[in-house]
Amino acid sequence: MARGFISSKGDYRNLIVFKKAECIYDLTFHFARKYLSKGDRTVDQMIQAARSGKQNIIEGSSAAMTSRETEIKLFNVAKASFEELLADYEDYLRVRFKPFWPEEKQREVRAFCRTHFDSALYREIAPSRNDTVLANLCITMIHQEIHLLLKLIERAKTDFLREGGIREEMTRARIAYRRNPPKEDGEVTNGSDGNNEN
Repeated sequence: MARGFISSKGDYRNLIVFKKAECIYDLTFHFARKYLSKGDRTVDQMIQAARSGKQNIIEGSSAAMTSRETEIKLFNVAKASFEELLADYEDYLRVRFKPFWPEEKQREVRAFCRTHFDSALYREIAPSRNDTVLANLCITMIHQEIHLLLKLIERAKTDFLREGGIREEMTRARIAYRRNPPKEDGEVTNGSDGNNEN
């Protein structure tokens, strides 16, 4: 079957970048509700930043079907949202004089998070971890998420440079269609009258 001009990018739920975003959102929801004061604007800001990152991955994946420009823009919005969330977690630890994990601990947790991105796992462990652990865990995961988004954005840019946008794909599809139009049912080709009885 010929490749259509609107190519499928697959289900966003299968993307690691989405699964990790969902983990970060669930952890942030728990963290902000438990460790920040009720009425503190930071509660809503952190939850909204985590949600924005996750939702823009969904929207960017959907937009990829019809507009690479929009895809790139939305993935950049997702990245900016996670950068904002990262700063909130770093501020939380810094102003409260709580420790940041040393590099050795970060490497250990990075290795774990690299292969564990089921949000149910993090929802399960969150209640038994204190604020320092959860903030550091989220900082580690957000760094990984930003790295994944950067790779996704670069790939989308490469696709755009190589294949162009939807207009270019439509033009190529139209030219290919004219060169090789689909055969009607029962259509005879190559000069045969359909009654070849050699």
